[in-house]
Amino acid sequence: MAIQPIRIFGDPVLRATARPVTTFDKELRTLVKDLTDTMLDAPGAGLAAPQLGVSLRVFTYHVDGVTGHLINPDLSLSEEEQEGPEGCLSLPGLRYDTRRAHGVVARGFTMYGDPVTIEGTQLLARCIQHETDHLDGIIFIDRLDTERRKAALKAIRESDWGSGPAPVVKVSPHSTFGAAR
Repeated sequence: MAIQPIRIFGDPVLRATARPVTTFDKELRTLVKDLTDTMLDAPGAGLAAPQLGVSLRVFTYHVDGVTGHLINPDLSLSEEEQEGPEGCLSLPGLRYDTRRAHGVVARGFTMYGDPVTIEGTQLLARCIQHETDHLDGIIFIDRLDTERRKAALKAIRESDWGSGPAPVVKVSPHSTFGAAR
């Protein structure tokens, strides 16, 4: 296993826009394996490369017994919405109801450079949107309404892992369905 340390909220790599993958080589396959092993060990439903300190557009997921990965994702979101609990391995112990699209069609590539399309609803759609947000420097608390965001930032300040500098909230370039203000 190649379990790696997960970057915690406050690490600048989590706020940077990840670069597209242009080379599909052994190094990329090693990254996908490290992401998968680390995600399954955590355990988590998904893990993006920036969470391991690698600023590339790659993430893995494990939802409903299915494990996979996606490179350079491009998402089409349904208009139907869902709201439900969401957490993040980079914000240990925090969970807040978050609004997301109910369905997603994600196009991208495998670690071998083959085109792939993943369609999902509910938890898989939530996971794909969450991990793609990581690739854009967005953390799920950025999508919370003002009251929940304040509660999340307070919980971070009071946590034993969140005693670093004050967090920066980045406005998502993607639809927040009117939830973010």
